[in-house]
Amino acid sequence: MSIMGLKKKQPKTFKVKVVTMDAEMEFNCEVKWKGKDLFDLVCRTIGLRETWFFKLRYMVKDTYLWLKMDKRVLDQELPKEDPITFHFLAKFYPEKVEEELVQEITQHLFFLQVKKQILDEEIYCSPEASVLLASYAVQAKYGDYDPNFHKPGFLAEDELLPQRVLMQYQMTAEMWEEKITAWYAEHRGIARDEAEMNYLKIAQDLEMYGVNYFSITQNKRDTELLLGVDAQGLHIYSPNNKLTPNKSFPWSGIRNISYSEKEFTIKPLEKKKEVFKFYSSQLKVNKLILQLCIGNHDLFMRRRKVDSIEVQQMKAQAREEKARKKMERQILAREKQMREEAERAKEEMERRLFQLQDEARLANEALIRSEETADLLAEKAQIAEEEAKLLAHKAAEAEQERQRLEVTAMKTKEEKRLMEQKMREAELLAVKLVEESERRTKEADHLKQDLSEAKDAERRAKQKLLEITRSTYPLVSAYTCSPPPTDGSDLSLESGSVKTDFKDSDMKRLSMEIERERLDYIEKSKNLQEQLKELKSEIESLKLEEQHSGIFSSNRDLRDYAEAAYFPISRWNPEALTSTVYLEDV
Repeated sequence: MSIMGLKKKQPKTFKVKVVTMDAEMEFNCEVKWKGKDLFDLVCRTIGLRETWFFKLRYMVKDTYLWLKMDKRVLDQELPKEDPITFHFLAKFYPEKVEEELVQEITQHLFFLQVKKQILDEEIYCSPEASVLLASYAVQAKYGDYDPNFHKPGFLAEDELLPQRVLMQYQMTAEMWEEKITAWYAEHRGIARDEAEMNYLKIAQDLEMYGVNYFSITQNKRDTELLLGVDAQGLHIYSPNNKLTPNKSFPWSGIRNISYSEKEFTIKPLEKKKEVFKFYSSQLKVNKLILQLCIGNHDLFMRRRKVDSIEVQQMKAQAREEKARKKMERQILAREKQMREEAERAKEEMERRLFQLQDEARLANEALIRSEETADLLAEKAQIAEEEAKLLAHKAAEAEQERQRLEVTAMKTKEEKRLMEQKMREAELLAVKLVEESERRTKEADHLKQDLSEAKDAERRAKQKLLEITRSTYPLVSAYTCSPPPTDGSDLSLESGSVKTDFKDSDMKRLSMEIERERLDYIEKSKNLQEQLKELKSEIESLKLEEQHSGIFSSNRDLRDYAEAAYFPISRWNPEALTSTVYLEDV
C-alpha cells in the first residue's frame, strides 16, 4: 500500500478557553459540538441555571460577536487562535434584579459585569452614586468594617471609582478612601450577596444600564443617530447624548421588527402611529441588533407570564437557600458575636492576667522588700528589745532614784521643816538677844552712869581726903608713933575712911559682877556665832541638794529664802553688842 495514498486524520477535539468575570476555564471540545453544547458545559461547570441571560462572546476584527447556539462551533467565524477564547457574559439584562435574579452565582456574575462597565465608563454614574456603589463593593469583598483591621490605605490597591470621577475633583486617594470608608462603615451586618444585590438595585436605575448602543442613520442622507436596545424596548438617541433618548419604543408597543439588508422597520402596535425606519451600514451589526431585539422581547414576554416549573423550583430552592443562608448567617453572627465576646473576654482575661502578673510581680517585690524590712525590723526589734531592757534597767534605776529623791525630798522637807523651826528659834533667839542686848546696853549705861557718879564721888572724896590730909599733916606726923586714938574726934575721920573703903569694895564687887556678866555674854555670843555658822553650812549643803532635787528653782530662790529667814540675824552684829559691854574701854 502506498503511504502517499493515505489521508491525514483530522483531530477530534479542539481547545477552548472560557473567561468568566471571576475565573478562566479550558475545555476540550468535540469537533461536532454546537454552540449550545459548549455553552451548557460552561453553565454546568460554574453551576448556573439561569442560562437565558448569558451567552458566549468573542471578537473578530475588532467586532464583538455572540456564539450561535444552534450552529456548530467550528463552522462559525472564529478567531484563528489556539485555544479559542470566549467570554461568558450577560447578553440580556433583567428589568428588576431583585425579582428576576434567583441564583447567587447569577447575582454575582451580574454584579461583576456591571461593576466593570461602570469602572470602564460604559455606564455613566454620578460621583455620589459611584462612592455609594464603591462602598457596597468593599462590603462585598471585605465584609464588615473593622477599624482595628481595616487601617487607612487598605483600599489603595482596589479600583473602585471611574477615572472620570477621580479626575473631576481635586481629591487625593486618601480623601476618596475616607469618603468610601464612611459609607462602608454603615453597611455592617450585610452579607456578600446582599451587598451585591444592593449594588445592582442602585445600578439598574442608571440611564445607561443594560443598554446596547449602535450607530444608525434615520435616512439615506446619513443623519447620524444612536439606537439603544435594552430590556424595556428600543430608544433613539442623539450621538452626543446617551442618557436621555429622543424617542422610545417599548416592547409592549411594538408589533414587529424587520429588516432588509441595511434597512430596519419598527411597526408600532397601534396602526395610527407612524412606522419608524432606520439604516445600519454593516450586515453583522444588523444581525446582532435583530438578535438583541428578539432576545429582549422574548424575556419581556416571559416576565409577564407565569413562571415555568423549572423557574418555580429554582425560586423555591433559592428561597430555601436564602433562608438557610440567613439562618447560617444568623448562627454565624451569633457565633461571631460569641467569638467576639469570647475574644473580648480572652483579651480581658489576658489583660487581667497581665495585670495579675504585674500585681504578683509587684507583690513579690513587695514581699522581698517586706522580708528585708522584716529582717531589718527584727534587727531593730532586737535592738529595741535591748534598748528596752536598757531603758527598763534605766527606768528601774530612775525609779530607785525617784524613790531616793522622794525619800531625799521627804528628808529635805523634814530638814527644811527643822531648818525652818531652827530658823524660827534662831529668830526668836536673835530677838531675845537683841532685847537682852538692849537691856544690857541700858544696864551698862546705868552702870556707866553709876560708875561715873561713883568715880566722881570717889574723886571728890579723895580730893576732900587730900585736903583734910594736907591740913592735918603735921598733927598726923606727930602722932605717927602713938597708938591710935580712941576718942570721938577721930571717929569721924575713921568713919570717913570706912565709908571710903566701903565704897571701894562696892565698886570692886560691882566691877567683878559686870566683868563676869560680860564674860558670860561673850561666851553666849560665841556659842550663838558658832550656831549661826553651823546653820549657814547646813543651808549651803541644803542649797546644793535642793539644786538636784528641785526643791528650790535657783540659787537666787535659796538665797532669797535664807535672807528672808535670817534677815534679823544677818543684820545684827554681835561684835557691836560686845563692844558695848567692855568695861576696859569705859
